[in-house]
Amino acid sequence: MYKIIYMKADYEPWWQFEGWEAFIVSEQIFETAEQFQEAYEGILENFRQQYDNEATKDERYYAFWSDDECEYCEACDDEAQVYHGIIVETP
Repeated sequence: MYKIIYMKADYEPWWQFEGWEAFIVSEQIFETAEQFQEAYEGILENFRQQYDNEATKDERYYAFWSDDECEYCEACDDEAQVYHGIIVETP
């Protein structure tokens, strides 16, 4: 089974801090590698067009962001960058 997770948080997806699952926006599950590959490529292309910045870790975590997309963080009493994270799970 193949899975693509989209999360939105004030940190990159590879940190997976405790409770990170609460920031999941969507999950897509695919039975075949072909279905997965088509969706995976489409998602990355879409995010690359929408956001100015990208970082990748271990070829399974992707973070996308634009410098002007921030939210107020009460814990740090400051603006925090918003990251759109993609996590890829493959067999």
